[in-house]
Amino acid sequence: MAAVLTSMRALFAPAPAFVIDHETPADVVAREALLDRAMGRDRRKKSSEKIRRGRVPAEGLALVARDPAGHVIGTVRLWNVEAGISRERRAIDALLLGPLAVDEAHEGKGIGAALMRAAVMEARKRGHGAVLLVGDALYYERFGFFADKTQHLVMPGPFARDRFLALELVHGWLEGAAGMVVASGRKLSQPTAQRRAA
Repeated sequence: MAAVLTSMRALFAPAPAFVIDHETPADVVAREALLDRAMGRDRRKKSSEKIRRGRVPAEGLALVARDPAGHVIGTVRLWNVEAGISRERRAIDALLLGPLAVDEAHEGKGIGAALMRAAVMEARKRGHGAVLLVGDALYYERFGFFADKTQHLVMPGPFARDRFLALELVHGWLEGAAGMVVASGRKLSQPTAQRRAA
């Protein structure tokens, strides 16, 4: 009888307001439009964007939130970077998170927090050591991001020091990290016509 009741409850349970999913090529236009609405067209001038330009997100770390109809209502991506060098002069592999955005019609439903938790969990599962971001400390501290691990790191171009945060997924990963954050991920491939002309 209990199994029957559980099945009946599942049948009549309300559909979830959103689901977190991996981004697909079909999501590109919707994602870009969402980012333009949420962050404005000047978003491409930010220091973080300079690092992301011409690169693809880290493997398996481009996520979207979808409404019950399958529309993209939130997005987050993580990018491979080198977070300066260690005391031993070796490059420190890390991830740069961003942008994180939620459609304004769906704000306040926990979508941004769900995207953050899913992104951090997936990054940890894939063996990454640390995640960096530039954002509001009051918002991101609840996910474990703080400025103390980035005090000797710099972003290309202007950035707000108090908004430059990090989360170590592996304890001590950013110990002694110093220097410039630079892109290290895969580059976007050139269209075939451009390759032939080159």
